[in-house]
Amino acid sequence: MDPSILLQYWPILLSGFKLTILCWILGTIFSMILGLIISLAQRYGPRPLGWLIQAYIEVIRGTPFLVQLFVLYYGGPLLGLRLDALPAGLLGLSVYGSPYFAEIFRAGYLAVPVGQLEAARAIGMSELTIVRRILLPLSLVSALPALVNFSIILTKETVILSIITVPELMYSVQRMSTETFRYLEANFILALFFWLLVETISRAGRWLETRITRHLIERT
Repeated sequence: MDPSILLQYWPILLSGFKLTILCWILGTIFSMILGLIISLAQRYGPRPLGWLIQAYIEVIRGTPFLVQLFVLYYGGPLLGLRLDALPAGLLGLSVYGSPYFAEIFRAGYLAVPVGQLEAARAIGMSELTIVRRILLPLSLVSALPALVNFSIILTKETVILSIITVPELMYSVQRMSTETFRYLEANFILALFFWLLVETISRAGRWLETRITRHLIERT
């Protein structure tokens, strides 16, 4: 282990780590929003729309992220979709994560007691109000651990973006190992950065779960 190598490449590694965090944050937010929209459309939309959504979910979940990224980045121009590496990577992460988040939200909806939804309808609450004040808050409590868990999975999927030349952490580590042939130091820093990121997300998820649960208890 040669610490001087790490010091020499520290600016490049830090820049790659920052871009990895940016890709993870934006990819998670966009895929979670898209997944929420998909889950609500599947629950409240007409049956033909539900069939189309289910087909979308099965196709995306049934194909590797690397294949989807290749189709989007290299096959997109054939359909008139020309994207730089970073936008293509973010779009790829969003599309890849959305069906998983949609299924997590759907499972959360099923955990909400039917009696509470029926009681809300009985007192004249609109369906939009029921979704906003009852369905989403209560389902979020049960779905939060799974949401955090898949968010962690998305952090690791960001390394695939290096294949289409997004200069995130994996790309920086590959450059370092190629130029110096110091694979131990390169992979050590890669593992360390991802471990720190995953630990931070896990602790933030547990803190958020505690706060949401406490807030709902105080409301009731």
